[in-house]
Parts: sequence; C-alpha cells; structure tokens
Amino acid sequence: MDLTTDEFILDEVDSKTTFTGVDLRQYSKQVEAELQRIEQASIKDYIKESQNIALLHNQITACDSILERMEGMLSGFQSDLSSISSEIQTLQQQSVSMNVRLKNRQAVRSHLSQLVDELVVPGAMISTILDSPVTEQDFLEQLHELNNKINFAKELSFRETLACSDIQDIVDRLKLKAVSKIREFILQKIYSFRKPMTNYQIPQNTLLKYRFFYQFLLANERTVAKEIRDEYVDTMSKIYFSYFKSYSGRLLKVQYEEVADKDDLMGVEDTAKKGFFSKPSLKSRNTIFTLGQRGSILSPAELEGPILVPHTAQRGDSRYPYETLFRSQHYALLDNGCREFLFLSDFFMVAGNSALDLFNSIMGKTLSMFLKSMSTYVSDCYDSIAIFLCIHIILRFRAITAKRTIPALDKYWEAVLELLWPRFDLILEMNIHSIRNTDPQNWEYWTPDHTMYINQTFPNERTNALLGQLQIEVENFVLKMAAEFPSEETTDDSKEVEGFQQLLLEFIEEILSPPFGGMIAFVKEAEALMEKGQLDRLKNEEARISQLVRGFSSSWKQSVEAMSQDVMRSFTNFKNGTSIIQGALTQLIQYYHGFHKVLNQPTFRSLAVRSELINLHHLMVEVKKHKPNF
Repeated sequence: MDLTTDEFILDEVDSKTTFTGVDLRQYSKQVEAELQRIEQASIKDYIKESQNIALLHNQITACDSILERMEGMLSGFQSDLSSISSEIQTLQQQSVSMNVRLKNRQAVRSHLSQLVDELVVPGAMISTILDSPVTEQDFLEQLHELNNKINFAKELSFRETLACSDIQDIVDRLKLKAVSKIREFILQKIYSFRKPMTNYQIPQNTLLKYRFFYQFLLANERTVAKEIRDEYVDTMSKIYFSYFKSYSGRLLKVQYEEVADKDDLMGVEDTAKKGFFSKPSLKSRNTIFTLGQRGSILSPAELEGPILVPHTAQRGDSRYPYETLFRSQHYALLDNGCREFLFLSDFFMVAGNSALDLFNSIMGKTLSMFLKSMSTYVSDCYDSIAIFLCIHIILRFRAITAKRTIPALDKYWEAVLELLWPRFDLILEMNIHSIRNTDPQNWEYWTPDHTMYINQTFPNERTNALLGQLQIEVENFVLKMAAEFPSEETTDDSKEVEGFQQLLLEFIEEILSPPFGGMIAFVKEAEALMEKGQLDRLKNEEARISQLVRGFSSSWKQSVEAMSQDVMRSFTNFKNGTSIIQGALTQLIQYYHGFHKVLNQPTFRSLAVRSELINLHHLMVEVKKHKPNF
C-alpha cells in the first residue's frame, strides 16, 4: 500500500494529532508490514492448497459437463413429451369418436330389439288368446300385450315399414278372436241382469273388474263396443223402469186411505161439508194442519234410513203418510242413481255431458214416470204439510248428491221442486182465504198448526211471506173468536161496578194461577222484555219453556175441567158461575195467545218444543164447550 503520495496530508494530520502522542508515520509502516506478512501467508496457503483447488476446478468442469449432458437429455425428454401429448390428444379424439359410435349402435340396437320384440308374436300369447277363458288373469295380461302389438302395428303401417306385413295377419286374427270372446262374456253378464230376483250390482262389480275389455273394444272394434253399450242401456233402462214402477205401485198400497181434499182447509166449517152425498170427514184433521211427529222424516236417521218394504208393511197392516212413501221412493232413486252414474263413468269411460247423456238414456224413462205420477198426485193434493215435507226431502237429497259430486239427478230435483213449490203456495193461499172468510159464529171445529219453522233450513222468501200472512190471519181470527164470548157484567159506569169488575179480574187471576201460574208469569215477563227490546235475556230458558209447553199440553183439559167444577160449586147462581168461567177461559186464551206470540219471536224459533204447542183454535174449541149452556 503506497502512502508516500499523500505525505502533505500526513504532515497536516501529524500537526493536528500530536496531542495524542502517536506517530502516524511509524503506525503506517507497521500496517504496511502487517499487510505484507498477511499477503505472504495467504500465498503460502494458496500454494499449499493448490492441488485441492485444481481438484475442485476439475470437479466443477466435470459437473459442468454432466449438467450439459443432462440439459441435452431434458431437451430430449421435452421433445418426447410434446410428441406423447399429441398422441394422447389423438387417442382422446379417437375415444370420443368411438363412444359416439357405441351409443349410436346401442340406440339402434335398442330400437331394433324393441322392433323385433314387437314384431314377434309369442306362442304363449296365441295359445292364451285362443284357448284361455277371459276371466283368467293370463288372458287379461296377454290382452294388454296384444293391444300394444296392435297399436305398434298401426304405427309401423303409418311409417310404411315392410316388416309390419309379416305380423299383420296373425295380429288381426288374434284381435278378432279376442273381440269375439269379450263380446260374448260382456253380453252374458248384461243378460244376467234380466233374470228375476237378480242383484244386478254383482254382475256390475264383475264388469268393473274387467273394465279393460270395453276399453279394448272401444279402441279396436267400435261397432262391437257400441253394440254392448246399446244393449246395456236398453237392459238397464227396462230394469229400472220395471223396478221403480212396481215399487211405487206397492208403496201406494200402504198409504193412508184418508187423505185431505179441497174442503179440508183451516177455515172451512166441518158442518159445511156434511151432506147426503158428501164423503165422510177425516177421523183426525189434526194430521192435515199439525206437523207433530211427521217432521221427524227429515231427521238424518230417517232421511237416509232403509227404504220401506211394502209387502212387510202390508203384512203388519201398517199405513204411512205420503211424505214417508215419497222419501222411501226417492232415497231408492238417489242410491241407485248415484251408483249407476259412477258405474257408467268408470266402465264406459265417460265424463261431463257424455256421462250425463248416457245416464239419462238409462234413467230418463223412469224419471219421466216419477214426474208424471207426481204431477197427478200434486194436482189433487190439499195436504200442505205433505207437500212441504216432500220439498224439504228433495232439498236435502239434492245436498247429498252435491256432496257426493254426482250431478246426474240435478235436473230431476229441479223438476220436482218446480211441481211442488207452486202447489204448496196455492194450498197456503187457499187456507189464508178460508180463514179470512170464516164466520166465527158458525165455526165449529178445526185444529191448524202451520208453525213450519223447518223452512228456516232452506229459506224461501215467498213461502216465508205466505206463512207470515197465514199467521196474521190466524191471529186476527183468534181475536174475532175471543170477541164472541159475551160479557154478562153490567155497563153501569158507577164506581161500585168498576170496583166489582176489578175484583172479578183479580178473582179470575187467582183461579188461573194454580194450574197456569208458571205460563202466565213467563208471558208477563217476556212481554215486558219485548217492550224493552231485551227478549234475548230469556234465550237460555229452554228448559223452563219446555216444561211449560209440555205441562200445559198434558194437563190443560183436566185443569180447565177442575177449575169449572170449583167455580160452579162456589157460586150457587148458575149464571154468575158460567160468567166467571167464561171470563177465566177468555183470559186463559189471551195468555196462551201471548205465549204463542212470544215463542214465534226469532229468539225462540229454533226450539224444537214449539211443535208441541197446543193449537190456539183447538184450545178455543174446548173453551166453547164451557159456554153457559153446557
């Protein structure tokens, strides 16, 4: 290291560092000597390791040669890989192509296999169709297969497939044989319906089991299918007509012999009917005007109960009102009609208007007979309750068929109602006019009860209006009847007479109180609440009302008789006694009229016990028996 070139610098440094006590020249020489020593030592070490260095050089050269060869090899590998990748791509393309060809061949094979299978008619099919009974399961299965081959052959013929001609002949012959056997089987079942005492539901169920037979005929031989359908329609139409005609005729033999006529009206005096050539009056006119137990026909248990068996009823000498026979007849119609409609829809595979048309072609004659017979009966019927109950039977049966989603009888129900409603309205109007024109002085005996709250289930505005008008006429007539009772008291306006009349009224209340006090108290309480518009406060008094109604119905006659005897024993003057009795009975009628009026309010219209009320007019009949001349 040469430091002499910078002596001027060292001199300057020397002048500046003399205070440290170090001679920089000497220090520089020492450093130079040390560096030379180290250099020499390094040369010696290098010379000493020269062989190793040479060896390392040789090794590096050898490695470099190896790496060069590896580079050549890797280059070769890269070239080979490029070639392999190209080959793999080629193979992949070949594989895809082969896969496509395979799928195409499999598809062709599938179609060809199906074609061959359909073109082949197995021997088992031939022997089964020719020899096996149609009721065997094997026949039904082979018939399905034959139907498939027929359809396939039709399809091939459209495509003009030459192979179709190979099997067409044998398929046609098998089809003709199957059609012949099926036709014979179904016609035999239909003919079996005609045997006397046959339950036709059994062969119907058998036909439903083999419903595919008709489907096969409809698809392959429509002429035979139409023949079978026409034969079934003709047979069942005659069977239903014959059955219902016979049944209806036998039902009429167990109807009540006594029926209402045009003179059996609410306001027609019984004496007006009596004459040399007049017919005997009804034993009990109550059945004409009183609902009574007749309304039970609408209960679910009776409405859908078993139909009447006429010969059994005849043996027991039983007789029934018209509505009971009507219910039995129409429930049989409903039951058979619903079952028949379901069978037709299922077996003949029809729906909508087609099903309705087929049903009408079978049941139309029977329904027309029903309507004609009913029209004849209705035109001469004066039993309003029978007509009314028949209307509600039809309304309920219509609801049943609607619930079962059977529309087959809808038009018939409407036709029946169109016959019944006008007649019912006419009978109501006749009764209204008869009451309006009746003279209370000549009136003797009638017991109407037109509280037909059944109408609330299926309300009809015109009927409600007529019933309301009828109720008004009845109430007016009651008031006119009450006015017929003579007043025996003096007309003197003196205070003494007025006081006596007040005492008489109090006495009458006293003698009425023991037997009828409960009803009187209820009427007074109800009328007071009605004036305040608070009648609903009594709506939970059903038990009390039922007790009052039934208690009065069961004991009023005995109570009136006992009261009359007590009064006559207490008053030796016959005229005074009878006057008091008349006053008491008049007051009783007024109270019972008030009782009726209260129970006719909407609050109590749903009470079943209302049907047990004693009719006002019947009560007044009994009251007339206690006139002074009794």
